[in-house]
Amino acid sequence: MKYDYIYSAVMPQTVTALTGSCVQIPCTFSISNFEDKRKRAKSIYGIWLKKQSQYASKDSFIAFNSSENIIRGFKDIKMTGDLNERNCTTVFYNIMMNHSDRYYFRLEIEPCKCANSHPKYSPQPPELKPSEPQYVMEESTVNLSCSAEAPCPTQPPNISWSNIPESASITTQLQDKPDKTQSVFSYMTFKASYTDHKKKITCTATYPRNMPNDSTVEGNIMLRVLFPPKETCIIITPSVGTNVTLTCKSKASPSNDLKYTWYKRGQETPIAWKKKINLTKTQTASYFCTAQNKHGKQSSEDVQLTDEGEFTQFKYRYSMPRIACCVGGIVAVLTLSAFGFCIRYI
Repeated sequence: MKYDYIYSAVMPQTVTALTGSCVQIPCTFSISNFEDKRKRAKSIYGIWLKKQSQYASKDSFIAFNSSENIIRGFKDIKMTGDLNERNCTTVFYNIMMNHSDRYYFRLEIEPCKCANSHPKYSPQPPELKPSEPQYVMEESTVNLSCSAEAPCPTQPPNISWSNIPESASITTQLQDKPDKTQSVFSYMTFKASYTDHKKKITCTATYPRNMPNDSTVEGNIMLRVLFPPKETCIIITPSVGTNVTLTCKSKASPSNDLKYTWYKRGQETPIAWKKKINLTKTQTASYFCTAQNKHGKQSSEDVQLTDEGEFTQFKYRYSMPRIACCVGGIVAVLTLSAFGFCIRYI
């Protein structure tokens, strides 16, 4: 028998479904002289064949026949597309593991072989973009997106974010993809802060299904924020005798190129270019340090070293600062007793 038409069908070659849920297979077709054939035809209907594309004599290969509403092996199958509009989109319900196979669509005007799809039954982790950590400058606007496949249009996944910046704004919507399948897209916008540096943001997709438990998958990305030195302060490490070590501490990104400079108050020339300095009891003065990377620099509050002749151990006193070091920040003055919030003893 010779057929006088050219037939083609468009559908995804593979679809992913979740057990206990449904899966929609988007499907369209084209046939030469379709309008003429449709007008002459008594009926147009679609058949989904399992395992093979040919219209076999064994009915066991027929999973669905829209003309007789035959459904085999599935709880329910509905053709949601209009064949008169060249749309053969079909929804398969209550997917189970034994449904994994090759399926072929057949349009019944004339015999034909169609494309196939191979369902899978575990959801893929949501896709985050950008997928790799990228460095962003402090105060710049950052855009992240998270998408999860929505194989069942009546039970799309719910997307949620965790460990997000305080300034984050989130919008979520269901969108069609070029292959006519659907995904849920969630977009997050925020202004980068230095407190977000190395923060791991997680996107979670939760799939509802007709089973006791929902299925949950997640993806994550770590933020990398570039910023100048912050919270610069001095840590005092006393030792028995007449020596004390001052350490300049600062948060910065990048931190591997941090440069430290020490100054004596009232003297313009630096006294040292390193992270730590050692002082003796006789070096009474006010000291401060600066931390600098390629994005800027910041100075600490002063530390004052005083000589109380009768003591062999230095003393420490604290006053409130302009810059926080730990919680709130400290100006430190060396005296006998220690009280305050920031200066740490090692």
